[in-house]
Amino acid sequence: MTQPKINLTVLKKHLKTRSQSELIADIAELYKRFQPVKDYYQIQLCPQDEQKVVAKYKKIIEDQFLPARGYGRAKLSVAKKAITEYKKVNRTIVGLIDIMLFYVEQGVKFTDAYGDIDEPFYISMETMYEKAIKEMIKHREQDAFQKRCLKIVNDTSEMGWGFHDTLSEIYEDAF
Repeated sequence: MTQPKINLTVLKKHLKTRSQSELIADIAELYKRFQPVKDYYQIQLCPQDEQKVVAKYKKIIEDQFLPARGYGRAKLSVAKKAITEYKKVNRTIVGLIDIMLFYVEQGVKFTDAYGDIDEPFYISMETMYEKAIKEMIKHREQDAFQKRCLKIVNDTSEMGWGFHDTLSEIYEDAF
Protein backbone atom coordinates (compact mmCIF):
# COMPACT_ATOMS: atom_id res chain seq x y z
CA MET A 1 0.00 0.00 0.00
CA THR A 2 1.36 3.43 -0.90
CA GLN A 3 1.87 6.08 1.71
CA PRO A 4 -0.48 9.07 1.51
CA LYS A 5 1.13 12.30 0.38
CA ILE A 6 1.86 14.58 3.30
CA ASN A 7 0.35 18.04 2.95
CA LEU A 8 0.51 21.13 5.16
CA THR A 9 -2.49 20.07 7.26
CA VAL A 10 -0.94 16.68 8.04
CA LEU A 11 2.39 18.32 8.82
CA LYS A 12 0.77 20.82 11.21
CA LYS A 13 -1.01 18.00 13.06
CA HIS A 14 2.28 16.18 13.38
CA LEU A 15 4.10 19.28 14.63
CA LYS A 16 1.44 19.86 17.30
CA THR A 17 2.29 16.45 18.77
CA ARG A 18 5.98 17.33 19.12
CA SER A 19 7.49 18.90 22.21
CA GLN A 20 9.30 22.21 22.03
CA SER A 21 12.68 20.50 22.36
CA GLU A 22 11.79 18.08 19.54
CA LEU A 23 10.75 20.98 17.32
CA ILE A 24 13.98 22.81 18.10
CA ALA A 25 15.97 19.67 17.25
CA ASP A 26 14.06 19.28 13.95
CA ILE A 27 14.67 22.89 12.94
CA ALA A 28 18.34 22.64 13.93
CA GLU A 29 18.68 19.55 11.74
CA LEU A 30 17.07 21.35 8.80
CA TYR A 31 19.41 24.28 9.41
CA LYS A 32 22.45 21.98 9.27
CA ARG A 33 21.32 20.15 6.13
CA PHE A 34 19.88 22.84 3.84
CA GLN A 35 21.56 26.07 2.80
CA PRO A 36 18.27 27.86 2.00
CA VAL A 37 17.15 27.21 5.60
CA LYS A 38 20.40 28.80 6.83
CA ASP A 39 19.82 31.78 4.57
CA TYR A 40 16.20 32.07 5.71
CA TYR A 41 17.18 32.22 9.36
CA GLN A 42 20.09 34.54 8.62
CA ILE A 43 17.61 37.05 7.21
CA GLN A 44 15.03 36.41 9.95
CA LEU A 45 17.47 36.80 12.82
CA CYS A 46 19.72 39.46 11.28
CA PRO A 47 17.65 41.51 8.81
CA GLN A 48 20.66 43.77 8.28
CA ASP A 49 22.37 40.80 6.57
CA GLU A 50 19.76 40.58 3.82
CA GLN A 51 22.09 42.28 1.33
CA LYS A 52 24.80 39.71 2.10
CA VAL A 53 22.38 36.91 1.31
CA VAL A 54 21.27 38.68 -1.89
CA ALA A 55 24.93 39.11 -2.88
CA LYS A 56 25.52 35.38 -2.40
CA TYR A 57 22.72 34.45 -4.79
CA LYS A 58 23.78 37.14 -7.27
CA LYS A 59 27.29 35.69 -7.20
CA ILE A 60 25.91 32.29 -8.20
CA ILE A 61 24.18 33.93 -11.16
CA GLU A 62 27.18 36.04 -12.10
CA ASP A 63 29.50 33.02 -12.01
CA GLN A 64 27.35 31.31 -14.64
CA PHE A 65 27.66 34.23 -17.03
CA LEU A 66 30.84 36.15 -16.24
CA PRO A 67 33.00 34.42 -13.64
CA ALA A 68 36.05 36.18 -12.24
CA ARG A 69 38.24 33.53 -13.92
CA GLY A 70 37.65 31.52 -17.03
CA TYR A 71 34.77 31.65 -19.45
CA GLY A 72 31.11 31.95 -18.67
CA ARG A 73 29.15 28.77 -19.25
CA ALA A 74 25.68 30.31 -19.04
CA LYS A 75 24.11 27.33 -17.33
CA LEU A 76 20.68 28.87 -17.16
CA SER A 77 19.36 26.10 -14.93
CA VAL A 78 21.93 26.93 -12.24
CA ALA A 79 21.24 30.66 -12.47
CA LYS A 80 17.45 30.16 -12.37
CA LYS A 81 17.80 27.79 -9.42
CA ALA A 82 19.56 30.59 -7.53
CA ILE A 83 16.53 32.83 -8.16
CA THR A 84 14.13 30.09 -7.07
CA GLU A 85 16.09 29.47 -3.87
CA TYR A 86 16.35 33.18 -3.14
CA LYS A 87 12.60 33.50 -3.59
CA LYS A 88 12.15 30.98 -0.77
CA VAL A 89 14.29 32.90 1.71
CA ASN A 90 13.68 36.50 0.70
CA ARG A 91 11.55 38.92 2.70
CA THR A 92 10.74 41.60 0.14
CA ILE A 93 9.36 41.73 -3.38
CA VAL A 94 11.93 44.41 -4.18
CA GLY A 95 14.70 41.90 -3.49
CA LEU A 96 13.11 39.34 -5.77
CA ILE A 97 12.63 41.83 -8.61
CA ASP A 98 16.23 42.97 -8.16
CA ILE A 99 17.65 39.47 -8.53
CA MET A 100 15.39 38.70 -11.52
CA LEU A 101 16.61 41.81 -13.31
CA PHE A 102 20.18 40.96 -12.35
CA TYR A 103 19.77 37.63 -14.17
CA VAL A 104 18.70 39.46 -17.34
CA GLU A 105 21.48 42.03 -16.98
CA GLN A 106 24.04 39.24 -16.70
CA GLY A 107 22.58 37.59 -19.79
CA VAL A 108 22.92 40.85 -21.71
CA LYS A 109 26.54 41.25 -20.56
CA PHE A 110 27.23 37.63 -21.51
CA THR A 111 25.92 38.30 -25.01
CA ASP A 112 28.07 41.43 -25.25
CA ALA A 113 31.13 39.43 -24.21
CA TYR A 114 30.60 36.29 -26.31
CA GLY A 115 28.44 37.39 -29.24
CA ASP A 116 25.01 36.16 -30.26
CA ILE A 117 23.74 33.16 -28.36
CA ASP A 118 20.87 30.85 -29.31
CA GLU A 119 17.13 31.42 -29.28
CA PRO A 120 16.40 29.43 -26.07
CA PHE A 121 18.87 31.68 -24.24
CA TYR A 122 17.07 34.82 -25.37
CA ILE A 123 13.67 33.33 -24.60
CA SER A 124 14.86 32.67 -21.05
CA MET A 125 16.02 36.27 -20.69
CA GLU A 126 12.77 37.63 -22.14
CA THR A 127 10.67 35.43 -19.87
CA MET A 128 12.55 36.52 -16.75
CA TYR A 129 12.35 40.18 -17.78
CA GLU A 130 8.60 39.86 -18.29
CA LYS A 131 8.13 38.09 -14.94
CA ALA A 132 10.09 40.84 -13.17
CA ILE A 133 7.95 43.52 -14.77
CA LYS A 134 4.74 41.67 -13.88
CA GLU A 135 5.89 41.59 -10.26
CA MET A 136 6.67 45.32 -10.42
CA ILE A 137 3.19 46.09 -11.70
CA LYS A 138 1.50 43.74 -9.25
CA HIS A 139 3.28 45.38 -6.30
CA ARG A 140 3.40 48.90 -7.74
CA GLU A 141 7.19 49.06 -7.86
CA GLN A 142 7.58 50.38 -11.44
CA ASP A 143 9.08 53.70 -10.33
CA ALA A 144 11.86 51.95 -8.44
CA PHE A 145 12.96 49.90 -11.46
CA GLN A 146 11.92 51.81 -14.60
CA LYS A 147 15.37 53.26 -15.37
CA ARG A 148 17.00 49.89 -14.88
CA CYS A 149 14.48 48.20 -17.16
CA LEU A 150 15.02 50.83 -19.84
CA LYS A 151 18.79 50.39 -19.59
CA ILE A 152 18.38 46.65 -20.23
CA VAL A 153 16.32 47.42 -23.35
CA ASN A 154 18.86 50.00 -24.57
CA ASP A 155 21.78 47.63 -23.94
CA THR A 156 20.21 45.04 -26.26
CA SER A 157 19.79 47.31 -29.29
CA GLU A 158 22.47 45.51 -31.33
CA MET A 159 21.48 41.96 -30.36
CA GLY A 160 19.88 39.37 -32.59
CA TRP A 161 17.04 36.87 -32.49
CA GLY A 162 14.49 39.66 -31.97
CA PHE A 163 15.73 39.99 -28.40
CA HIS A 164 15.72 43.78 -28.39
CA ASP A 165 12.32 43.98 -30.08
CA THR A 166 10.71 41.64 -27.55
CA LEU A 167 12.18 43.46 -24.55
CA SER A 168 11.11 46.78 -26.08
CA GLU A 169 7.52 45.55 -26.43
CA ILE A 170 7.45 44.28 -22.86
CA TYR A 171 8.87 47.58 -21.62
CA GLU A 172 6.45 49.71 -23.68
CA ASP A 173 3.46 47.69 -22.46
CA ALA A 174 4.50 48.18 -18.83
CA PHE A 175 5.72 51.76 -18.82
